[in-house]
Amino acid sequence: QVQLVESGGGLVQAGGSLRLSCAVSGRTFSTYTMGWFRQAPGKEREFVAGSGWSGGGTNYADSVKGRFAISINDATNTVYLQMNSLKAEDTAVYYCAASIYSSIYMYSRERYGYWGQGTQVTVSS
Repeated sequence: QVQLVESGGGLVQAGGSLRLSCAVSGRTFSTYTMGWFRQAPGKEREFVAGSGWSGGGTNYADSVKGRFAISINDATNTVYLQMNSLKAEDTAVYYCAASIYSSIYMYSRERYGYWGQGTQVTVSS
């Protein structure tokens, strides 16, 4: 089993920045793919970013490309999502996810078997 705990959400003005953290624990996950998803009220949960735990590049949704960055600190077992130039449409609950499949091009939530509880990000315009 893998446990994921997100933190770092909050209220920020448009144009501001936030960094989300995801503490990962449990079985070894060096071959896993880590992802960030988000879900706004009344909308489906959508892919935001993905990264292989041990490299293999990163992948981003077009809506966040150039503004968000996913990174992994292997020493502390923490996954980060740095969010810059935030917009009101980035407002959502953000979820950290882990997949046993080794591909950063997985956009479906069904491919991820482990999820955190989510953290709220609210961007005021």
